[in-house]
Amino acid sequence: MMRIKPLPPDTLSPELRHVHDEIANLVGRSQSQVVMMNSDGALLGPFAPMLHFPQFGVPALSFLRTLDMHATLDKKVREVAILTVGGAFGSRFELYAHEIMAEAVGLSPNIIASLAAGSRPYGLNEQEAIAHDIAYSLVTGHIIPTSTYNQAVGLLGQDGVGELIFLISGYCLIAMVLNGFDMPAPEKNG
Repeated sequence: MMRIKPLPPDTLSPELRHVHDEIANLVGRSQSQVVMMNSDGALLGPFAPMLHFPQFGVPALSFLRTLDMHATLDKKVREVAILTVGGAFGSRFELYAHEIMAEAVGLSPNIIASLAAGSRPYGLNEQEAIAHDIAYSLVTGHIIPTSTYNQAVGLLGQDGVGELIFLISGYCLIAMVLNGFDMPAPEKNG
């Protein structure tokens, strides 16, 4: 039993309808491979709770949006970090969406499966490996070791490491919202 039902757009206030439509347009462009809406046009995944609790959800969304607007990290590096978070939290919708996105940016099925299972895959390049190490350190409740942080700065630059840490934090927020409300992933076809 779903804890929160997705909200059909025609049931929303004008302000929330605007937020809904903006999200729908953004995910339609950037993540068109992923099912983000149901047959009523209601947003799925983290967006349903965000619209149910707009006083928290709308500010969270604007933070998450800045992670995309100011993205400089390689898409594979980003997906490795996001799947490390999803795998650690076992967040069904996050894993569903980002397994598809990771495949779309060219990560191998072996790497995707290992990350989703919460383990460290073989075959990562240096940047992808350091992104995994930093994400893993944070999602397991640790401070990033100095040697790891310094290696990351060498590979990604200070700004890249800052972006990576905020990206990981943002996807931890999404994972916790998804898990707190037990939001399911859509049924996969095939």
